[in-house]
Amino acid sequence: MCKGLAGVAALPATCLKSAKDMKYRLGFLLQKTELCDQVSCSKKDKAALSQKISQDEVKKWSQGLENLITHERGLSAFKAFLQSEYSEENIEFWTACEDYKKIKSATKLVSKARKIYDDFISVHATKEVNLDSYTREETSQNLLEPTTSCFDTAQRKIFILMEKDSYRRFLKSKFYLDMVLPTESRCSTDQKKTKAYSLDHSQLIPQYS
Repeated sequence: MCKGLAGVAALPATCLKSAKDMKYRLGFLLQKTELCDQVSCSKKDKAALSQKISQDEVKKWSQGLENLITHERGLSAFKAFLQSEYSEENIEFWTACEDYKKIKSATKLVSKARKIYDDFISVHATKEVNLDSYTREETSQNLLEPTTSCFDTAQRKIFILMEKDSYRRFLKSKFYLDMVLPTESRCSTDQKKTKAYSLDHSQLIPQYS
């Protein structure tokens, strides 16, 4: 285990490296916002990322995309990950649809529906999401008489797309794996590997009588 300064020279390089970069990789778990310093996080996301969170909660994020993005801090973490890949348009569209469904005013529904369409669905959209032509046309027709459900089909298609693609990348990324694997466990594993490596190579040293 990586404790104190005693025996630092004997620790494997991978363990020392893990200790050095842990402050960055576990930033939002330790009330830091280094990740948001590198991407354009909103004030809300920065606030969420700065809060402490238990490992049990983090592990639940791997049980389904819905568990991840319906959790405030999980959503902020996923957004930050996607922003680091410059591929945040899908999650931004999904959250825009969630906010849209909460609107009560019929007047606001019309203006918000048009904005979502122009930002994410129009062929000229600056953050165009990947939708098939049928869904795009259906959504366009829904805008003639906007309701809180007019983006449901498109939102569901994007959810499935994220579930099959970016969500899986997130779970396999070091960003997530370092959150669910304690520093001590990782360092202990590295030490065992280094010890085994040393034992294997000791057999190659000629023995003289």
